[in-house]
Amino acid sequence: MSLTSRPEQFDEEPLAEINVTPFVDVVLVLLIIFMITAAVVEMGLQVEVPRTRTIAAPADPKFQIVQIASDGRLFYDGAPVNLYAIAERARAANAESPTVYVQIHSSAAYDVVAQVLAECATGGVAVNLVPKPLTRDPLG
Repeated sequence: MSLTSRPEQFDEEPLAEINVTPFVDVVLVLLIIFMITAAVVEMGLQVEVPRTRTIAAPADPKFQIVQIASDGRLFYDGAPVNLYAIAERARAANAESPTVYVQIHSSAAYDVVAQVLAECATGGVAVNLVPKPLTRDPLG
């Protein structure tokens, strides 16, 4: 047998068979999933939602707002304030649960923001960040 001769089983015709077994498996699984979800949608499900209770709004909805300007200046309810006086003023406004809302200018330095948050945390003041940033500086 020479190297140039080939046995008859290795002829050059392409294999034209497609294995459809995996395709049929996937289609049957999808059919079963569709049948189950269609039955659930048709019948519906009873869901028990937890009961809620209504909480009365606070009598005085005045918020204590701390604003951080683009250059790092701090304002407490529109008036300039020192970093170390924020916690004291918040406790004076509401001794039970001192809370401030911090509104930050979009170009304010992060270190000033971090200092305000740290000072409030040290002073026992809860901080709520206002999601909409300031577009112009307070008082100017």
